[in-house]
Amino acid sequence: MIKSRLFWPILVLVLILLLNLFFDPGFFSVEVRGGHLTGSLIDILNRGAPLILIAIGMTLVIATAGIDLSVGSVVAMAGAMAAFVVSKPGLSDDSLVPLFTALALAIGLSVVAGMWNGLLVSRIGVQPIVATLILMVAGRGIAQLITNGQILTIYYEPYSFVGGGYLLMLPFSIFIVAAVLALALFLTRKTSIGLFIESVGSNPEASRLTGLNSKNILLMVYIFSGFCAGIGGIILSSNVSAADGNNAGLWFELDAILAVVIGGTSLMGGKFHLMGTVIGALIIQSLTTTIYSIGIPPEVNLVVKAVVVLIVCLLQSPEFRKKVLGGLKSKANRDAKGVA
Repeated sequence: MIKSRLFWPILVLVLILLLNLFFDPGFFSVEVRGGHLTGSLIDILNRGAPLILIAIGMTLVIATAGIDLSVGSVVAMAGAMAAFVVSKPGLSDDSLVPLFTALALAIGLSVVAGMWNGLLVSRIGVQPIVATLILMVAGRGIAQLITNGQILTIYYEPYSFVGGGYLLMLPFSIFIVAAVLALALFLTRKTSIGLFIESVGSNPEASRLTGLNSKNILLMVYIFSGFCAGIGGIILSSNVSAADGNNAGLWFELDAILAVVIGGTSLMGGKFHLMGTVIGALIIQSLTTTIYSIGIPPEVNLVVKAVVVLIVCLLQSPEFRKKVLGGLKSKANRDAKGVA
């Protein structure tokens, strides 16, 4: 069980959650208020939904030995586009048509952004870190152009339900994450797409020689990453009922990469672990919640997060565990011989 890639992330997640009991005995309590469930655990799932979605798309990109630094900007673009549509004066809450229009335009813009990245990487041959860095910078500017450099406030109840509403007493965002995760698991584990992605990530040239169209695989994963980031941006802007082209999704790309690495997916490409990524995202969100709840100054948030990520990565490393455990065993053997 210890050799499982999910063991150490799950253990760290449990320890972080248990740590909160020392500061808040009611941390694990879940109550029904206003017809829906409330509690710290529910808040972690709800607030972590955008990061989980972004990390799912990032997992498939990293599995192809790529990287997507533009997801934070795509989050801002999607939220800005949706808010721009539903915040226009004259709309009425009596019709859901503006909602579907906003969602379609926001997701469509995100897919186009992902396609742009995919074309640069797969067709033109630009390195992934450079190709996505271009959109990381330009996308933030596009989001500010859409919002005219201002924070758009949303007063449209159907749109607010996407990120702030409840279904079956649970946040609606949880169901969105579950649907996207189920889709990703089905496509990658029940069809041959998952094997194609791992093949391209392990050896793209060998994949091409075997008849696999690696360019289309690369294009597909970047489109899916943009799709996931777009949905995450909609949830984020809906939850706060506003769109900020300057700060929305800021540094989300780094948190998503950390979540993927914590989950056991190698940055070198090849095999990937979607469930591990979900656990990694929950670790990051739980850690953020813990830091604020126990009174640690916000300015050291990133430092604490980096230390925890480093610890998890070291625990996941077979070489590190072998050296540490090997050293402990050698010391124990020497002590035993000395006693004898």
